[in-house]
Amino acid sequence: MYRTRPLRSAARCRRGNRPGRCRPRGRARCARSAEAPVPAGRRWHDPRHHPKGRATAGSCAPCHTRAADLTRVSHRLICPDNFGCEDHPLESPFASPRERGPLSDLRVLEMGQLLAGPFCGQLLADFGAEVIKIEQPGTGDPMREWGREKPHGLSLWWPVIARNKKSVEINAREPEGQAIIRDLVAKSDVLLENFRPGTMEKWGLGYDELARLNPGLVMIRVSGYGQTGPYAKRAGYGSIGEAMGGLRYVTGDPDHPPSRAGISIGDTLAATFACLGGLVALHARERSGRGQVVDSAIYEAVLAVMESLVTEFDKGGYIRERTGAILPNVAPSNIYPTREGGYVLIAANQDTVFARLAEAMGRAELATDPRYATHTARGKHQTELDALIAEWSSKLGREELGRILDTHGVPRGDIYRAPEMLQDAHFKARDAIVRVMHPMLGELKMQNVVPKLSETPGRVSAPGPALGQHNEEIFSGLLGLPSPRLAELAARGVIGARPLAA
Repeated sequence: MYRTRPLRSAARCRRGNRPGRCRPRGRARCARSAEAPVPAGRRWHDPRHHPKGRATAGSCAPCHTRAADLTRVSHRLICPDNFGCEDHPLESPFASPRERGPLSDLRVLEMGQLLAGPFCGQLLADFGAEVIKIEQPGTGDPMREWGREKPHGLSLWWPVIARNKKSVEINAREPEGQAIIRDLVAKSDVLLENFRPGTMEKWGLGYDELARLNPGLVMIRVSGYGQTGPYAKRAGYGSIGEAMGGLRYVTGDPDHPPSRAGISIGDTLAATFACLGGLVALHARERSGRGQVVDSAIYEAVLAVMESLVTEFDKGGYIRERTGAILPNVAPSNIYPTREGGYVLIAANQDTVFARLAEAMGRAELATDPRYATHTARGKHQTELDALIAEWSSKLGREELGRILDTHGVPRGDIYRAPEMLQDAHFKARDAIVRVMHPMLGELKMQNVVPKLSETPGRVSAPGPALGQHNEEIFSGLLGLPSPRLAELAARGVIGARPLAA
């Protein structure tokens, strides 16, 4: 006889409903019925078996169906007809995985601000997770103010980093606000934060305490130096992690001080690894039934992509230096001028590819020239080889050069800015740029979800929300707090009073 264990994650009933039991082959039965097994991978209990699961307050956010007519299915409030509104079928738990998104059975609480934590939340929301962003009442995430261009005084970064998320206002510094967060934790799968280590513990929201409320909770923690070690409690931003992780030292030209990339790459690397760790922890929970802490340090995320930098010094005593547009001993791989004065990147550092480039140049003999015939030989003569290619490319227009290289199978790429991206046929064919409607800014173009999944792709459903846009949905609908109590909490600044402008 197979040993059974309680269902975890969305497979278990939420508040008021005891968990069912799961079987080794993924079949689950509702705890209140001996009938209607839940198919493997579906993980939704039949709401007809859960009279206590009916909502007592709130309404369906899209269509305002009254609370008494809503049914709680797992951790979502669903309109009664066929488990979904006629006008909003994506609210149905039985909608297709392609429409719901592969992470639609997960609820994520996002605390913290700016980029390192919120980008992790963006990645999860892109694939359907319900991400509830907790913000300071009245002010919200400072990212709402960031960006180089601010039409109508609104950030253009916020609609991207907060897309697909819900916004609620809770003062986490107040004991009553902390209590509300604990109630949300009890109904959630993941808590994501990027405060300085020790902050959550100071608020009574450390992992040990939260795990007692929800043993299956996965807590994703992003910080400059990690949760342990002598530097743990230092203030740390992405730029500091880029410096300590080794990236800044090797970025830029050799005759200039260390430079930086034009984006906050340290933050986004740490967030991406945090997302990976969170999904790994959720997978492990399927077997153990227990959550865990995911500790993503910015400097370690940068270090993780530094190739063989440490090993080269450890065994060879070699220290990588700034080399500008090239990688030493990897040739040819550089930007080369065109007749119009622009540049094209050509990467032909493998022997067979270089032979094709030599043929494209009308200089087939270069492929057998002892100075260029092998990877090592080309590395030793990198400067003169680059000069030969630049002399040839500068006599050709960009489009003509591209056609010649494509015909000969030589990897090349134009150096794009936003205007070129919006016009490029390949970007259009793959929907790399999507259009999203914003209530005040109109149509916004932004990068699509990456990577693309063939059966359960992610999608961008909405831009970043207004501050407190989902206060009523979460406080009344999910937590069931009565209106007088909400008014009292709002009057004292514990929660937001109403949706505000983004």
